[in-house]
Amino acid sequence: MGPVLAGVLQLLALIGALALAYVPLGNYMAKVYSSDKHWRVEKWIYKGIGANPDTEMRWVSYLRGVLAFSVAGVLFLYLLQRLQGSLPGSLGFSSIEPAQAFDTAASFVTNTNWQSYYGEQAMGHVVQTAGLAVQNFVSAAVGIAVAVALVRGFARSRTGELGNFWADLVRGTVRVLVPIAAVAAVVLVACGALQNFSGIHEVGQFMGGSQQWNGGAVASQEAIKELGTNGGGYFNANSSHPFENPTPFTNLFEIFLILVIPLAMTRAFGVMVGSVKQGYAILATMVTIWVGFVALMMWTEFAHHGPALQAAGGALEGKETRFGVGGSALFAVSTTLTSTGAVDSFHSSFTGLGGGITMLGMMLGEIAPGGVGSGLYGMLIMAIIAVFIAGLMVGRTPEYLGKKIGSREIKLAACYILVTPALVLIFTAASVALPTPPNSMLNSGAHGFSEVLYAFTSASNNNGSAFAGLNANTDWFNTTTGLAMLLGRFVPMVFVLALAGSLAEQKPVPATAGTLRTEKPLFTGLLVGAILIITGLTYFPALALGPLAEGLA
Repeated sequence: MGPVLAGVLQLLALIGALALAYVPLGNYMAKVYSSDKHWRVEKWIYKGIGANPDTEMRWVSYLRGVLAFSVAGVLFLYLLQRLQGSLPGSLGFSSIEPAQAFDTAASFVTNTNWQSYYGEQAMGHVVQTAGLAVQNFVSAAVGIAVAVALVRGFARSRTGELGNFWADLVRGTVRVLVPIAAVAAVVLVACGALQNFSGIHEVGQFMGGSQQWNGGAVASQEAIKELGTNGGGYFNANSSHPFENPTPFTNLFEIFLILVIPLAMTRAFGVMVGSVKQGYAILATMVTIWVGFVALMMWTEFAHHGPALQAAGGALEGKETRFGVGGSALFAVSTTLTSTGAVDSFHSSFTGLGGGITMLGMMLGEIAPGGVGSGLYGMLIMAIIAVFIAGLMVGRTPEYLGKKIGSREIKLAACYILVTPALVLIFTAASVALPTPPNSMLNSGAHGFSEVLYAFTSASNNNGSAFAGLNANTDWFNTTTGLAMLLGRFVPMVFVLALAGSLAEQKPVPATAGTLRTEKPLFTGLLVGAILIITGLTYFPALALGPLAEGLA
């Protein structure tokens, strides 16, 4: 079997598995967030945190809950790292320096999981499990909760109430993420992933010195790392490490975990707004972009330019031979079109155009299908922009799902799409203009610029993957990427929740002959076009200086 055929078959198998999970998981999630029943364990949690899960919240109160919980998470994780040297199970590692501790705390609380440290050489068992793994669950649950609040904004009318943040947070964790992650962890262990709490082992001599590795609860963290679109690896090599991702099957299984919840949320959205066709329209948009990016990535990485690539059957440098070009390309596109950031290959080693595709996937806003929660609310924001554009074309006040898109709604949507580009471009410009930050670049020229552009694109869009050529463990990059992650996560949430509250207060508008049918393929095409055009106009100059210049050289 040739490598190209193997890559295509993996793609088809993945699509089949996702199609089988789509309806049951989507229906289940819609039921979870529409139920007024509380499980016993949930009642214990509510009692422990002093929350009343039956109290409805307006958007300001909902946002206050999101921010309060996240601030507490940042402080707890920061202190846990700073105290690591005094904690049991630290494996002898010292406490994390302040700038790096801040960067890591911001990273995991914002669902970014950007890492400026070597996991197996810096973090002990307590920080990994009680700190990082816990945030993998709850940061994902926060994203889902905000998306559900926006869906309720469309589904409800004549009220500003969006549900209860604490109930949505707990249900997402207890009923969705924990059960699926537990099953996924068992599968990974069965396939060879590591799961223990052992210490550091010496495993013989290597280049005149001893080689060491340490154990840990790897499979359980790997499961939620992918399922929650987190991305932070137990080991520095991330999902290319055989302890995290042992076989081609686990590689495909981890890609499935990355995509399954973001895609299924479109089904939950359709069920909750009372029209599954609307969910299918959003799904079609996500899948169209995802398949297109996979096809482009495979083409660029399989292109046989030069004798080395012809002999290897594709660009294999920086990729694991057990995954091949096809599996690596599929993983790279899936992880950068979501907010995952996990890698099974080094994106810096991709072809010039291939590296550009990974960046462009993040620059779209990670909406195809995006992160758990963030992908859906990001795509719904783009849908509002698309119906506004269509309204301008025909001179009619735009409507979406029976709600009028007036000046307030479009201003909030516009502010949402401007936040991350501003963060990416401002921090990138400062990093290449100031005298000291460029010293962290491994390469010069277009590729070196791409390293910095990729870093802030990843941080601002809450992705977390890296180009693997940038030394980000400096005070400058630890501080600036930490700020980019916090602002890129929570400022957009302000606009999303404000928009949800505005929509929930409206009276439904009956559909007429002039209403744009947003469940039709025509709207899907309009939405895809709007996403690509807006992203292209925003980022083309920066891309032209980096990956495009390198790819066309």
